[in-house]
Amino acid sequence: MILKGKVHKYGTNVDTDAIIPARYLNVSDPVELAKHCMEDIDQDFANKFQAGDIIVATTNFGCGSSREHAPLAIKAVGVSCIIAKSFARIFFRNAINIGLPLLDCSQAVDKTEAGDILEVNLASGKIKNLTSGMEFAASPYPHFMAELISAGGLIEHTKKRLVDRRI
Repeated sequence: MILKGKVHKYGTNVDTDAIIPARYLNVSDPVELAKHCMEDIDQDFANKFQAGDIIVATTNFGCGSSREHAPLAIKAVGVSCIIAKSFARIFFRNAINIGLPLLDCSQAVDKTEAGDILEVNLASGKIKNLTSGMEFAASPYPHFMAELISAGGLIEHTKKRLVDRRI
């Protein structure tokens, strides 16, 4: 799967409360969550984000509470993937469970600026900065995780497997 989008860059320790503030945790509709995604650190995030754009962040992205609303809001805005130097473990798992790809790649983070256009090959882990011409390598997902992401997450993957077994 090849993804292409404009970079929105953030710093270290972007926590789940910054991604989706606690005051919206009573909302379960992804479309409504998307309207408030990142609003406490980037008031205009939801309005300036185009489907397919990419978040690039430094370290510990998604730290804080284990709320599933955070990756759900990010995916609902249209983020195609997140590239960072590191992710909080529970955020990483929640993102994979809903089909939101995350890539660890320090070099890409260091050599990418807000507004750059990236092309990401999830199968190979190759990241191309189309603005600067630089290329980077992240580790590709193991086969079972790639299947989850491709299916749209754990629930969709499970539904597909159940249907395939009935045929």
